[in-house]
Amino acid sequence: MRDIIQLACGECKRRNYSTTKNKKKTTERIEMKKFCPFCRKHQPHKEQK
Repeated sequence: MRDIIQLACGECKRRNYSTTKNKKKTTERIEMKKFCPFCRKHQPHKEQK
């Protein structure tokens, strides 16, 4: 039931991280604050298709 998703930086739009989520329990898109190595600072990362 867990699917692999990609997290992209909200500022530069690069896909930096991958994680898993349960699509039955969490139907909306995930947003986490993670470190972006391209921007060199912490940015909100959103789930991409």
